[in-house]
Amino acid sequence: MAEAIAKSTAGDTLADVLSLVLDKGIVICGDIQIKLADVDLLTIKIRLLVCGVDKAKEMGIDWWERDSFLSGKTRDEEREKKIEELEKKVKKLEAKPKQEF
Repeated sequence: MAEAIAKSTAGDTLADVLSLVLDKGIVICGDIQIKLADVDLLTIKIRLLVCGVDKAKEMGIDWWERDSFLSGKTRDEEREKKIEELEKKVKKLEAKPKQEF
């Protein structure tokens, strides 16, 4: 077994529990299905992951760093940066000698 589940008999505070959840992470999953005469009308799959930033990065989840709304970068700044990168690539391609087939 990789890890044992820790059980405590002492009264843990909310801060202790929250610290443990953010450090280790917790996953909550649920499915909701609505059927009528064995025909699926609606299926909703709910997945929730609660963990700290360090744990999320360890798992490869870091979408908030690239999200312009959350990272503080404006969309115009990102657009200008992408345009500059594309212009550099075009200039680099134009500078290459043309190959004849």
